[in-house]
Amino acid sequence: MYMFKYIMKRLGLMLMTFLIIMIMCFVLIKLLPIVINVSIGQDADIIKAQIEARGYYDPIPVQFVNYIKRIFQGDFGIGVNMPEYRNQPVLDVFLEKLPPTILINIYSVLISVPVGLGLGILAALKKNKWQDHTISTAVMIVISVPSYVYAFLIQYLFCFELGWFPLTMNSGYDYFSPSMFLSMLPAVFSLSFGSIAGYARFTRAELTEVLTSEFMLLARTKGLTRSQATVRHALRNAMVPIFPMIIGEFISVLSGSLVIEKIFAIPGVGKLYLDSINTQDYDFFMMLSGFYTFVGLAAGIVIDISYGIIDPRIRMGAK
Repeated sequence: MYMFKYIMKRLGLMLMTFLIIMIMCFVLIKLLPIVINVSIGQDADIIKAQIEARGYYDPIPVQFVNYIKRIFQGDFGIGVNMPEYRNQPVLDVFLEKLPPTILINIYSVLISVPVGLGLGILAALKKNKWQDHTISTAVMIVISVPSYVYAFLIQYLFCFELGWFPLTMNSGYDYFSPSMFLSMLPAVFSLSFGSIAGYARFTRAELTEVLTSEFMLLARTKGLTRSQATVRHALRNAMVPIFPMIIGEFISVLSGSLVIEKIFAIPGVGKLYLDSINTQDYDFFMMLSGFYTFVGLAAGIVIDISYGIIDPRIRMGAK
């Protein structure tokens, strides 16, 4: 009952926060002058007529109310300033661009989670030894460098000098073919470095604390070996805060892949978002701002709920 009330409360706060953010984005983008990047001609006349029909010149409150009404009808607007998406429904383009973004982030998580957890566990078990010092030093170096720096290094070394991977992602929609997967790997590796370092550092800190707990000493006195006590008790307790971090890290990678998608020409929503900002394509900007805002807010709720699922002793919302 406590969990249900807590979830309902968080959902209400999330929706309120989402609405406030979207109102701010809508007002700020509408305060900018309307720019139509179309040469004078038939296309310009058609787009201007559509803009007028959609009420782009109405007062901002009226525009916002009409925009919400259209959303409930499944109409998220049309493209205006990006030539390749001009006069196309925003929702259709978004759904078309979503799979590459999701795939490179899923591949990144599949690589970074086992590698990061493995390095963190090794560092904790070899505390204050050369393995621990080496891993900790490498983790601090990796965390200190932005992901786009790794993107440029990977692009230069492995794509240009060695020629192991193509410089940019292949075109087309066959996302699960070997050649397409190979072209995604440079972007995946660029996203994975920071996540691996984050997992390793957090796992080492949590597992080190658990290994020095009193219940671990009790487990050893009952006859369990160090490896048995670590697997049965230490890792299980350390995973309580680590698993929600994995969810949060996935969300942060999803939002942080904007620049990576631009560098490697990934035809995903990140590149689309940056292009919509540069060209002042209002409907695309609102759609993608809502997507990233919703993903970030929903991640907070999922992380909090996961604590109670992983460890039944935790009851969110209980007094």
